Amino acid sequence: MDGAGIGSAPKRARTRLAIDVGGTFTDVFVLDSDGNQTVAKVPSTSNPIDAIMNGAEAANIDWHDVELFTHGTTVATNALITRNFKPAAMVTTKGFRDVLEIGRGTREDPWDAYKEGTPPYVRRRDRFVVGERINYRGEIIEPLDEDQAREVARILKKRNVTAVAVCFINAYVNGVHEQRMAEILAEELGPDIAITTSHETHPEIFEDDRFSTTVANTILAPIIRPYARDIDRRTTEAGYEADVLLLHSGGGVMTPATAEKYAARLAASGIAAGAIASKYFAELCGYSNAIGLDMGGTSADISLAENGHLRTTDKWEVDWGHPICFPSIEVLTIGAGGGSISWLDKAGSLRNGPQSAGSVPGPACYKAGGTEPTNTDANIILGRVGTTLAGGKKSLDRDAALTAMHKIADPLGLDLVEASLATLRVANANMADAVRLISIARGHDPRDFALVAFGGAGPLHGVDIARELNIPVVIVPPNPGVTSAVGCMLVDVQHDVTQMFFQDAASADPADIETAFKGLEQEGRNRLERDGVAAKDMTFQRFVDMRYRGQWRSLAVPVPGQVKSMDEALAIFHDEYEKAHNFRREDFPVEIYRLTVRAIGVTPKPSFPKVEVDRNGKAVPKGTREVWFHGQSAPMTTNLYDRENLPAGVTINGPAIIDQLDSTTVIPPGDVAYIDEWLNIQIKLGAA
Repeated sequence: MDGAGIGSAPKRARTRLAIDVGGTFTDVFVLDSDGNQTVAKVPSTSNPIDAIMNGAEAANIDWHDVELFTHGTTVATNALITRNFKPAAMVTTKGFRDVLEIGRGTREDPWDAYKEGTPPYVRRRDRFVVGERINYRGEIIEPLDEDQAREVARILKKRNVTAVAVCFINAYVNGVHEQRMAEILAEELGPDIAITTSHETHPEIFEDDRFSTTVANTILAPIIRPYARDIDRRTTEAGYEADVLLLHSGGGVMTPATAEKYAARLAASGIAAGAIASKYFAELCGYSNAIGLDMGGTSADISLAENGHLRTTDKWEVDWGHPICFPSIEVLTIGAGGGSISWLDKAGSLRNGPQSAGSVPGPACYKAGGTEPTNTDANIILGRVGTTLAGGKKSLDRDAALTAMHKIADPLGLDLVEASLATLRVANANMADAVRLISIARGHDPRDFALVAFGGAGPLHGVDIARELNIPVVIVPPNPGVTSAVGCMLVDVQHDVTQMFFQDAASADPADIETAFKGLEQEGRNRLERDGVAAKDMTFQRFVDMRYRGQWRSLAVPVPGQVKSMDEALAIFHDEYEKAHNFRREDFPVEIYRLTVRAIGVTPKPSFPKVEVDRNGKAVPKGTREVWFHGQSAPMTTNLYDRENLPAGVTINGPAIIDQLDSTTVIPPGDVAYIDEWLNIQIKLGAA
């Protein structure tokens, strides 16, 4: 990059491009220097990079004119879900071969003694042990047995493994043995093998978390490495001259070179993009508290931002029992989407999801082979969705939806409209419960938040969910179906560097904490420099993880500037602990658990232009349709509007339906929608 910095390109470059690759569609968002926006949607392909290039072509992108390209991907997530890995192995301390299998000794369902947990990502036959031991203070008790190490390397070479995880006990405090083991493996297996050590990947106590994170990082490396290199090569050949920026789960981006080393951070990439975008659009509308509802064809992703900050977690998982301990935006995902199937359980109760018709065969109304009733079928029966989607490119068959809905209606003794309303009530209740888990269960009152509804199906269900939770306003962003792609464009390069630091908070020497922070900041600076970030674009945030003595869960407390005293951090800790657990005990000792530095490389941000508000503008309907709403005994004649023909400043009284290329927004009777200067639809509940 010749020191030009992240996102740098020749002066002629005027276009910023963001692409989010999903399981069904690949979403494209383009913003030029004049503020003009272009969106496109193309089918995802077996090779995601083909879909990226197709999406750029559909948006008429000239790669020579792209100054910044950010990208969210499901490659890592899909690999973990399908367990489609290349041969990999693990080397650990003698006696610790089964840490991955034992885990925390808990069950996903404590009441089902017969339910087996998902197996580790690396089979037992591929987990090897060597003699070595370091104690909890970092002292060498037993030197590494290099003869055993080379014998293990010989076996691994014979098995043609592509990646090896090195996980020794207590390596987080002294990684010398892991480092030597990695050197021996590199000597014996060659430079093309991906070798990951736990002290570099996740240098923290709790061997299950550390081993599991390292293994996940290892098995994804042979998948992400060629992917990152290929996308870099193909965009360069097409004319792009800056770095490809890949969105990671923590809400930042990283270059292909960094993605090769921290591959597991790409899991949940696209989900994080939606959360970032929902916070952004809420802030445009003046709401610092926002709940994001990203509802697509298969699932609904729920996120929460309070006072402009997204909730994060330092432990998450794709498969239960196999934690990944890289910092991540907290997103709760449930099986509730447009294709979620409505069904009856053995007791005859109505259920919705998590089974999904997906894109193939899809809902019954798609006439592509699907025969089960879905949320989309219920919406078309109720008149909430018309007989075409995607600007007329896809036709829907209402009669096929009616036929499928008989599977629910007949056993329950309901007519087809009642069965469709019941289907949506159950789906909305499932999503409302998920919102409660991420808000009320965390000490937040949903009434203090705005609900940002996006994704292809989010605006169809947003108001009903908000009403269930007494949320006063719903925001539907422009082009809600590609909102996650917009989120990819709003992030910075980000690295989280941590160090264990066990000390009593009240008696800890601030000078020692300051010294540790400076060391972490230097490591963060080194990583950003490797990413090509200029010094002027670097910022660093400090966090102290603390807990009450004797606990193992901790809370991260931000520390602004130089550490001179822990008094302010302790006060924040007590407040945050009470918010999370409805309890505080200021007379009880608090201990420091970990120090974290978030190293940020600031990237150029898009500037979304305001649209002139026309107070005298008229909302001219394109027609009407009979639509059923919850709580109504008959269908209501409802005005239909085209989103692109609604000028900013227009107010629309419900009931109303607003159609656009990638979604449909439902405004029930009694609610009022307003098109703001950013072209968001703001729906005030009960404002009519």
